[in-house]
Amino acid sequence: MPFRLLRPLTDRNRVGIIVPMSNIIYPRSPRETMAGWVHLPRYIDKIRLHLAGKLPADYQENFGKGFDGAWLKAAGLTSEIFIALVKDTITDGEVADWVAKNVKKSDAEKAAFRDSILNYGPKFDPKLEERMKLRKQQAGLTHRDDIQCFVDFIDADEKRL
Repeated sequence: MPFRLLRPLTDRNRVGIIVPMSNIIYPRSPRETMAGWVHLPRYIDKIRLHLAGKLPADYQENFGKGFDGAWLKAAGLTSEIFIALVKDTITDGEVADWVAKNVKKSDAEKAAFRDSILNYGPKFDPKLEERMKLRKQQAGLTHRDDIQCFVDFIDADEKRL
């Protein structure tokens, strides 16, 4: 199954009482690659969660936009085409094979996309500094100086970093 639960559903506090934790199923990191593309595995996870009615509310506003939209633009696809593809497949391998066959982009184009996604943040564009500051504040991550780009923020917010 393409979804991974990154945190346990329950945990014990210091006195041994079971305390429920978040049951959010996080999509994979934007850093993960498939068919030579960063972010693609994450977008597939988000689509599958959406189709199952399990995409968390705070992911829905940006679904198909942001990094998802950037990938679609770089790949030359529409969200409707790609969502239908994911809906009609069972495995990530089927999607990867389709992308490899139908999305004809050079290694240089994929590398340029990778660099733009993995570096998107204040160092990439100083205008993003306030947005990064606000997102870190909202997530309670203002103490995290290691968060330098939005991919770092996503991984920290989803407890991978």
